[in-house]
Amino acid sequence: MGEIEENATQQQWGFDTRAIHSGQQPDPTTGAVVTPISLSTTFAQDGVGNHKGFEYSRSGNPTRSAYESQIAALEGAAHGLAFASGLAAEDNVLRLFQPGDRVLLGNDAYGGTYRLISKVHTHLPWTAIDLLDVDGLARDWPPDAKLVWLETPTNPLLRCFDIEAICSLAHDRGAVVVVDNTFATPYLQQPLPLGADIVVHSATKYLGGHSDVVGGFVAADDDGLVQRLRFTQNAAGAVPAPFDCYLALRGAKTLAVRMERHCSNARAIVDLLVGHHAIERVLYPQLPDHPGHRAAAKQMRDFGGMVSFTLQAGRDAALRVAAATELFTLGESLGAVESLIEHPGQMTHASAAGSPLEVPDNLVRLSVGIETAADLVADLGQALERA
Repeated sequence: MGEIEENATQQQWGFDTRAIHSGQQPDPTTGAVVTPISLSTTFAQDGVGNHKGFEYSRSGNPTRSAYESQIAALEGAAHGLAFASGLAAEDNVLRLFQPGDRVLLGNDAYGGTYRLISKVHTHLPWTAIDLLDVDGLARDWPPDAKLVWLETPTNPLLRCFDIEAICSLAHDRGAVVVVDNTFATPYLQQPLPLGADIVVHSATKYLGGHSDVVGGFVAADDDGLVQRLRFTQNAAGAVPAPFDCYLALRGAKTLAVRMERHCSNARAIVDLLVGHHAIERVLYPQLPDHPGHRAAAKQMRDFGGMVSFTLQAGRDAALRVAAATELFTLGESLGAVESLIEHPGQMTHASAAGSPLEVPDNLVRLSVGIETAADLVADLGQALERA
């Protein structure tokens, strides 16, 4: 069966089946059902230029190839490329653009993305823009805009944007749309069928899912774009090690069942927060008054495992709550089996201070894990009494 026929067959499988089987077959030599970790840096050739698909592990590796096929299948993408980190994946995408190409960056985005665009890719002018207002985006579209970069849900305010509407607008104006799908994961949302050109992930988060691997991922359909991305992936060399690919591949096998628990536990946390005397506002896409709720309801299977909230008593109260939990570990990152709590203003989004992407100083962000929901509710409840 050819690659195209194989991909078409796999797209007929359910999500869980693709997660477990796409890109993965029993080892032809031993029959092992787990994809081997191929540590070899080089591969024997039958003759000069006559190899079995692999030459040198920076350019391609069997374990990485299996992982790339797996996640591409989950995104419904023709192609997938793995990177050493989420920011390495983003950097590779930004290298597609020429000096003077303007980036339209959502005004609520991961601080590392903001830092990469504003401090590293300084040859690309950028504008922070409210992507909730599609009509305003159309009215104020800069003529030099070549890229729309959007997260949905966003980090850390969890705003949700209408991917289909933004892609239609951007394509009419000759721009490329990149969607950071880290928070939603391909289980909850698939941007490519909605019109996105490129999807990026921090695989460190939900794809890996166990706080034990750092990685990034790019998925796309367009052969021309992918050819350019693959060239830079190899030329710049920010690729993951085979063991990291194995960990991410293994983690993604359980993505569907983990996301279902993340979502149900998040709803239990939201039930605690809504109406609580210490809370100023709860930010969660399922709430009818949440920015972008209608977009989330239209394009997502469920509303995710991330919850943010602001405290009535301000910054110091937020810091006290973040330090007072026991099951929620105070730490950066997100999307793993254990629950995490953080103060974005001083942690993940410190680099955005003083910029249009600065976050409220009374904001707390939760990554709700897969522990027993009642235990998480009790832990956060006692912490809120310190607010």
